[in-house]
This record gives sequence, C-alpha cells and structure tokens, in this order.
Amino acid sequence: MALPVETFFLHPDAQGTLQQQIQQIIAQGILSGRFRTGEKLPSTRRLAAHLGLSRITVTIAYTELLANDYLTSKGRSGYFISENAPAPPQFTPAAESTDAVDWTRAIGQRFSGGVTPVKPQDWNSFRYPFIYGQADATLFDHANWRLCALQALGQREFTSLTTDYYDQDDPKLIEFIARHSLPRRGISARPEQILITLGAQNALWLTAQVLLTQRRHAAVEDPCYPALRDILSQSRCHMAPVQVDHQGLVPDAIPDETDVIFTTPSHQCPTTATMPMARRRALLDRARALDALIVEDDYEFEMSFLKSPSPSLKSLDKDGRVIYVGSVSKSLFPGLRLGYLVGSEPFIREARALRASVLRHPPGHIQRTAAYFLSLGHYDALVRRMSNALHNRRNEMEHAIKANGLQIAGRGAYGGSSFWMRAPDHVHTGDLAKRLQEKGVLIEPGAPFFTSDTPPQNYYRLAYSSIPSARISDGIALVADALHHTM
Repeated sequence: MALPVETFFLHPDAQGTLQQQIQQIIAQGILSGRFRTGEKLPSTRRLAAHLGLSRITVTIAYTELLANDYLTSKGRSGYFISENAPAPPQFTPAAESTDAVDWTRAIGQRFSGGVTPVKPQDWNSFRYPFIYGQADATLFDHANWRLCALQALGQREFTSLTTDYYDQDDPKLIEFIARHSLPRRGISARPEQILITLGAQNALWLTAQVLLTQRRHAAVEDPCYPALRDILSQSRCHMAPVQVDHQGLVPDAIPDETDVIFTTPSHQCPTTATMPMARRRALLDRARALDALIVEDDYEFEMSFLKSPSPSLKSLDKDGRVIYVGSVSKSLFPGLRLGYLVGSEPFIREARALRASVLRHPPGHIQRTAAYFLSLGHYDALVRRMSNALHNRRNEMEHAIKANGLQIAGRGAYGGSSFWMRAPDHVHTGDLAKRLQEKGVLIEPGAPFFTSDTPPQNYYRLAYSSIPSARISDGIALVADALHHTM
C-alpha cells in the first residue's frame, strides 16, 4: 500500500520551484523518520491530482530523488523509499535539563546590547519602505547574476568552487578590483595590498582588531554608523566621538591622543555630507601631525549621480596611513556580504592572518560569481540603471518633502540613496516610526546613530533605494500628516 496522499501538501510560504518543493517534502519525510525504507510513494498521477499540479512536475521531482538515491524504481510497481536513503538519527531525545550555569559570571565579554537599528524582516511587504540599504528586485539583473552563478558552478570552475584558499582570495576578483574598481577612486594597489571581506562591516571589524588595543584611542564621527560604534566598544579602546558639520568630520576637533580616525568622507553616515577637497587635505595633515591612521569607509561612492565623486582619501595619501574599506554588497545586494580592504602590506598581512583564523576566506563560489558579474560588464550596467532610478526617486522625494514642509538636515551633494531629516524638537521619532508602521510606512529613527547617552530624539532617515517613485509622494504625505498630529 502506498503512503497516504493526504500526507503531502505544499506550504504557501515555501521557497523554490514546485519540483524542488516536492523533493523537499519527501526528503524531510525520510530524514524525520516518517517515511521508511521500502515504503511506496503515491503514483505520479495521483500525487499530481492531489496537489493540483501537472504530472510531469511530479515525475521530474521523483526522477531527481531517484538520481540522488532517495528513491528506487521497481518496474511497473512504482517508486519506493530506497534502502540507501539517508537514515534518520537513531537516538531518544534527552529530557530538557535545568541550566545550572551562572551566565552573568561565565560570560567574559559581552557583545549584545548594541543600538544598531533593526529593520523588519518583512520590510518589502510595507507599501512605503523608506529604509536604507535593501535591494530593489525591480532593478537587479537577476538573469545575468544567475548565468554568472551557473558559470561559476561549471566543471571548468571546479577548482575555484571547491578549493580551500586558506588565507588567499579568488585571483580573478582581486584582479578586477585592482585594475578596474580602485583606479576609479584614484587608488593603485598590488594584490598583496587587497583583502576580500564578508562585507564592509567585517572589514571594519578586522581593522579594529588589528589596530586597536585597550590603550589606544579611536576618533569616530558623531553621528555615525551604529555597527562601527559597537565594534569599537567591543575592542575596548578609548573612543572619542567627534561631531560632524555640513562638510563631515572636522579635523581640528580630533583629540591629540588619537591613534586611529574612522570616517565616511564621500557620504557621511547618516547625514550624507560630502567632505570637500580642502577638508580632505586638512584631515590628512591632521593625521600626519598626530601620526594617526585613517580608516576610510567609502560606501556608496558608485551612487554619485549628481556630480562626479571626489577623489578618495586613499588616493591623496602619500604616507600609506589611509586604510580603504570598499563594498560590493551595497550596490549589488546586502545578502551578498562581499567587501574589501586596501592598505599597506604589513597591515593587510595581519588582517589576512586574523581572517584566516576566524573564517579562512569568503566562499570561493561567491567570489568567482561576483568576479564574472563584474568583469563581464553586468555590474557597470547595473550601477548605471540604479543611478538613473535613484536620481528620479531623489527628485520625486525632494519635491514631496518640499511640498509637505518637512525639514532636511542633510542631503548628499553627489547623490546617495537617503535624506537625513529633522523633526521639530519635541518629536520622538522612535514613537513616530511605530505609529507610521501601522500605516504601512517605514522610517528609521535617528537616535541610534548618536553616541551620547541622551541622544537627540527628533532626527530620522528617509531612504529611497527600495521604494518605487510612484509611491514616494503618498508616503511622504503620510509622514507629514503623522508629524502634524504630534504638534
């Protein structure tokens, strides 16, 4: 007798193709012990009728499971669970025990408790998602990314797919960054001076671990990228917040005892201020006078659609004291988690050794896929398409902000993908965000970006990277209406 067809159903939130979903149902049944060796599966015709699918869809799923030895076929008798199918674990679950450990004493160093903004996982289900850093599926080049991934999975690429690089990186990706990405920022670097990281945040963590100790001092912008502040807190260094103005970090305000300066000169995070050339040179002079290092986080420079981007600090550096952080994730998609560090060889050597001891290297398949996507020109085409779309969205948002009487606190002179906003002083934007969320509007409260224990509560960020132009005006109107009702 075959397994009851009623035990098979497709979950409405399941991922993957229909064939993959059927395969997953059967594989999970085997691995959980519900389906046992020798048991017969429903016929393809009957299961197809039950699930409301075509018979060929079920047949393809069965054939794939047959090839993977989960199933076996017995002539005209049908499909059965194979004797070679993975066996479910043979153990009796242990009774839940009482945790007798005093974790308040056992934990030697705490990493939780940061104030990094948290975005809803279902952000794309909201009609007006004014949140930063999320990918827009309508702009991404799905077809060519898929082709590049398939190419990286090909037999000719078996070595790059399976090799343990230990502390090295995909040479094709390194070559592209050295020959194409960095020259656009005026940077010349050898492969020995480049390290691939799991995104810009991982690059910042590696840098802090290599450069900072409990005795050293770090200067950080205020407001700043919250995750960087958490990283510096975990390093236990002496951290000095330095307030920014409309031109970014103020060199003369950097304390004399500073060892490492962290800055976002192209698009200050979160105010989007762009540091002018004179101040960039002044910052380099200040670092030289202090004998300090500079960590330049050059996120989002590709989105300079209003003007050509200013030269990077690294390109102006004659002393080798600037460490450059770049990201591929920002302009492709955040889940890619791919960035890079550029610096003097002694620094990169230590960062490479630290990375090797923690995660060895980012997955080779991801590196090779990205290398193909970049080198075949798909990346440049994607950036042009995104820049055009963001330019249009920015114009729409500026018009809507002006029409609704909202106050912009910071706007990127060169482009970017967000506005730094200021509400009236009495407004708590954390509460405002909660009320707006009930209306399908997502904004980012500004308090987490500030270092103070009593940060201003009336700032917020509006991003336009993930919202269609046609919805911007209505969404801004809802923000303005909510602010009006707090008066």
